[in-house]
Amino acid sequence: MERLSSTTILPEAFQGAKDDITMQLALIWSQIKAPLIVPLLRIAVFLCLFMSVMMLIERVYMGIVITLVKLFGRKPEKRYKWEPMKDDVELGNSSYPMVLVQVPMFNEREVYQLSIGAACGLSWPSDRIIIQVLDDSTDPTIKELVQLECQRWASKGVNIKYEVRDNRSGYKAGALKEGMKRNYVKHCDHVAIFDADFQPEPDFLWRTIPFLVHNPELALIQARWKFVNADECLMTRMQEMSLDYHFTVEQEVGSSTYSFFGFNGTAGVWRIAALNEAGGWKDRTTVEDMDLAVRASLKGWKFLYLSDLKVKNELPSTFKAYRYQQHRWSCGPANLFRKMVMEIIRNNKVTLWKKIYVIYSFFFVRKVVAHINTFVFYCIILPATVVVPEVVVPKWGAVYIPSVITILNAVGTPRSLHLLVFWILFENVMSLHRTKATIIGLLEASRVNEWIVTEKLGDALKSKAGVKALKKLKFRIGDRIHLLELGVAFYLFFIGVYDVMFGKNHFFIYLFVQSIAFFIMAFGYVGTFVPNS
Repeated sequence: MERLSSTTILPEAFQGAKDDITMQLALIWSQIKAPLIVPLLRIAVFLCLFMSVMMLIERVYMGIVITLVKLFGRKPEKRYKWEPMKDDVELGNSSYPMVLVQVPMFNEREVYQLSIGAACGLSWPSDRIIIQVLDDSTDPTIKELVQLECQRWASKGVNIKYEVRDNRSGYKAGALKEGMKRNYVKHCDHVAIFDADFQPEPDFLWRTIPFLVHNPELALIQARWKFVNADECLMTRMQEMSLDYHFTVEQEVGSSTYSFFGFNGTAGVWRIAALNEAGGWKDRTTVEDMDLAVRASLKGWKFLYLSDLKVKNELPSTFKAYRYQQHRWSCGPANLFRKMVMEIIRNNKVTLWKKIYVIYSFFFVRKVVAHINTFVFYCIILPATVVVPEVVVPKWGAVYIPSVITILNAVGTPRSLHLLVFWILFENVMSLHRTKATIIGLLEASRVNEWIVTEKLGDALKSKAGVKALKKLKFRIGDRIHLLELGVAFYLFFIGVYDVMFGKNHFFIYLFVQSIAFFIMAFGYVGTFVPNS
């Protein structure tokens, strides 16, 4: 009897202890909720709404500018002098400027032939062009293949130089800087830069160099990127939507209004005199291209973006490669902003409006606010209001502003409008990594100068044609579980459960769907499903 009574008492005691803990937690929550949680959450909501308004004004402003540019046809040929290069009977080919073409690469087994072949195929007087292959490869086999490819083109009469270094100091910036030190570069007037996966058309120089020749105030001509593997999988379609907005709107607006935009690091031509005056290449951040562009702009130089000139290139097709790329693209600008903000403010060679544009619009809103607000507001603060109903987010901040911003971002890729929901989920997940990278850049913490070369597939893409033909869903699993995404996924999921049981905000569908997106990314599953165009 004693044993029986003891066995019946234990479950009751356990249940009593459980209820006691639950009551204590509820009591603690009720005590800190009103005096601490509610005020802090209201402040966070106010700040996020303020940042949302900043983003909205920025998007609407750029939308108005790009509409006016298209309506009034402000083409580059109308804003700047452009005449085709002509032969001079007396001077001969010496009337053409000397052009250096730099092709930096690092262990590019899949694309080295494509990039070198495209550079050597550029149409320009043969004695007025130098192809410079800057090979930082650490794989001896790949290095030998690249050298043999250069020798093959040299045997055809192409003026090609194969350059290597003893170390990879400064990564791409270090390679470009070392390449500019060669004696033969002293005779060059302009330098065109193409990353290893970029394939310019033969007429690229004929369409860009005349702008530099006839307009001495221009320092940079930037072409647009054209993605050869945009239809490879759902992830590349999402990337295309984000980058198309950048090239269709952001670059065009900067070029048309302030003659300034961030150099994309490739598919562009620099006036070497402007490059040298700006201080040349520096490796203090992972965005050496943007660094050079800002410094050249502060010297009074102007930039021109040619939206009609497209250069083929490749998008990252694996989640791992894309995450590393986005870390570099988010951390670098934030770190550069930290380093240059006072230099921009003290500069006397540019107008006040251009300073405001560079500091506020180019850096602060696009490179800092956009990343932080997207993650903090939509993935943390907004769900938190479910468990704190005392804090109310106005409908214009939770629905209308995000909808307008999303639509304005999506107009650059009209063929993918039916994928808008997937794009929103994808961007929200990636905002976690971009926010983390932005904070690292602003605080100059560890990984601030991390540089991992984006994996490229090149001809290997052709072997994936069967994927497009089959139109079926496949999955890849990542190298590891990403704990940050996993944590956010559980957070959103449990708040969704709470909203179903007790909440009044009715966000549960959004919370559940977004949590699934975070779960998918946490485990590295990225579908290679190719959606119908």
